[in-house]
Amino acid sequence: MTLPETQIDELALWRILDVTRQLGAPSDLQEMLGKVIDAARAVLNADRGTVFLYDAETNELFSTIATGSDEMRFPADVGIAGECAQRRQVINVPDCYADQRFNPEFDRKTGYRTRCLLTVPLIGFDDTLVGVMQIINKLEGVFDATDEQMATALAAQCAVALQRARLIDAYVVKQKLERDLALAREIQSNVLPEKLPDVPGYDLAGWNTPADETGGDIYDGVALDEHRAALLLADATGHGIGPALSVTQFRAMFRISVRLSADLDTAFVQINDQLTEDLPGNRFVTAFVGQLDGRAHQIRYHAGGQGPLLHFHAADQTCTWLEASTLPMGIIAGLTVDPSPDPIDMAPGDIFALISDGIYEYQNAAGEQFDNDRVGQVFKAGHEQTMEALIMSLRAAVAAFAGDAPQNDDMTVVLIKRLG
Repeated sequence: MTLPETQIDELALWRILDVTRQLGAPSDLQEMLGKVIDAARAVLNADRGTVFLYDAETNELFSTIATGSDEMRFPADVGIAGECAQRRQVINVPDCYADQRFNPEFDRKTGYRTRCLLTVPLIGFDDTLVGVMQIINKLEGVFDATDEQMATALAAQCAVALQRARLIDAYVVKQKLERDLALAREIQSNVLPEKLPDVPGYDLAGWNTPADETGGDIYDGVALDEHRAALLLADATGHGIGPALSVTQFRAMFRISVRLSADLDTAFVQINDQLTEDLPGNRFVTAFVGQLDGRAHQIRYHAGGQGPLLHFHAADQTCTWLEASTLPMGIIAGLTVDPSPDPIDMAPGDIFALISDGIYEYQNAAGEQFDNDRVGQVFKAGHEQTMEALIMSLRAAVAAFAGDAPQNDDMTVVLIKRLG
């Protein structure tokens, strides 16, 4: 029996109300997309459906689910879907192959034949474009004006539901990222030494604070024997997860070289070669790798792109700034370390300081950098303090200089003082 048209409309409205109730249930984005397409096919008595979500950053439409099809992505001004998105109007195509806007490539690839097509914009709250819904091949005849009205009413409900699902998904992803970053920060913090090695006649201290949850700076110290210690400060380009992994790898290789009793030159060259093999072409690490000899009162080192190095002379309270001894690490294999830089001779009261560029280049609101001179003034004023206290003085000086300006780079300090 054929139902009156008014009764058909009433049934469709009840279907839309039922769909609205279902769309109100909590769902992730993928599940919600499936519900939307199933609802559209049921309400409009169609064979297939696709939802193209709108990516505002790339100005593209993309599908993550479509009945009988794979994912696709294209500019938001291309084809019938693009025109619908731009005009924000329903487009009803009764004969796709007679319409020049229709692209038959998808049909050729799949063997499916698109006969008629109804394309509806999905507009969320605040008039935000969420995407476009396409309903394909009405099972009997073609889509008519009533179908357009039903699709428009359905699309209004679907758009808000999809918008809500996308926001929930984004929140879940953000929460997971924050948990992962917190775990990464905890792991990285645990590899920083609680205390630098004890070397008779010397006071050693270190400190680090990243600009993000994880940082691209790291420092370390390992006792070689009663009077000698191996020291490290490494700074990977950038800050965040990627650089944090790079410097954590560096620290692991540094520790292995110490365990294998590798000499300083060999350790530096081998670590550089491994970084060159592992790091992408736009990444590198600046690093100081050195050894403090507490009996000879010397520091032998290699500084791959790491500088300036500060040597504070207690006798006349002057500062000597030493530049990097070779290229940053991880750029080219077979890095030359011959001749080695002259060792640092530590007189009584002298301080040797490894300070990352996050301190030297810290900018205040006026765009001025903290620079070498201000660092030198802190050392002249506080050289008689313990190294822990001197680090606190340096941190306080940077904070006073910066004011409300944000920290844009990781900050790391390692201080070595020969006691007088």
